Amino acid sequence: MSKTPALPVKGFEPYKEKKGEQYMSKAQLEHFTKLLQVWKQQLLEEVERTVNNMRDEANNYADPADRATQEEEFALELRARDRERKLIRKIDQTLEMIRREDYGYCEQCGIEIGLRRLEARPTATLCIDCKTLEEIRERQRVA
Repeated sequence: MSKTPALPVKGFEPYKEKKGEQYMSKAQLEHFTKLLQVWKQQLLEEVERTVNNMRDEANNYADPADRATQEEEFALELRARDRERKLIRKIDQTLEMIRREDYGYCEQCGIEIGLRRLEARPTATLCIDCKTLEEIRERQRVA
C-alpha cells in the first residue's frame, strides 16, 4: 500500500491520477501550477509576518543579555526567511518550466520524475536516481 506524500502546502490535496492518464497532462500541470502558486503565497505571507513582528518587537533593551537574545532570535528568523526567499525564486523557476512544458522530467537523464516525488518536492528537477547519485558525489567531495 503506497503512502500519500505530505505536501509542502497546508490544506492542499494530492493529485489523484485518472486511469490511463498521460504523464504531465493538462490537469496535472494545472494542479502543480496551483500548488506552487499557493505555496509561494504562503511563503510571501510568512515574510510579511516576520517583517511586521521584527518591527513591532524591536526593543532597545538596556540589559545586554536581553539585547543579545533578541538579536539572536532576529538572526535566526532572518536566516529562515533567506532560505524561503531562495525557495520563492526556485518556485518561480519551476512555474516557468511549467509554462515552457519542461516540467516533470529529469534535467540530467530526461525520464519522468514521477507524480509522487513532485507532490513531495514540487520544485524537483532530478529523478530519484540522478538525485541519489548527485548526493553521493557531494558526500565524496566533502569526505
